[in-house]
Amino acid sequence: MTNGTKSRADVDDNIVRELISRSQEAKEFAYCPYSKFRVGAALLTPDGTIFTGCNVENACYNLGMCAERVAISKAVSEGHRSFRAIAIASDLNEQVISPCGGCRQFMREFGTHWHVYMTKPDGSYLHMNVDELLPESFGPDDLKGRKV
Repeated sequence: MTNGTKSRADVDDNIVRELISRSQEAKEFAYCPYSKFRVGAALLTPDGTIFTGCNVENACYNLGMCAERVAISKAVSEGHRSFRAIAIASDLNEQVISPCGGCRQFMREFGTHWHVYMTKPDGSYLHMNVDELLPESFGPDDLKGRKV
């Protein structure tokens, strides 16, 4: 766990702090009347654009959307297909927020070597990349050469 110190990342510390701050702001918009578990995400594109997302629950539980997938979908809907980093925030104080398995696979669709900052409300974080979160993963390259 680090608290703003550079570690293995090629993302500037100021940008990391901005992503963490924006992810914490995004969780304020979470729609979570059932779980009461707020999550926010801030996604960085190679051109420096930041897209935010929050979790959006549904009475039919499996139709809810995680904050990470909301942020990525917003970016994709505006033409972005590659990402540098994502920060994820929640109200957990004792541990960092970690993306669920579905979000890990969703992130994997857009590459394996971008940065993931899993945070606590105090701004401390654990830094990994997508490949570390989902090793030996299945992705777009596995479908190349296949006829659908």
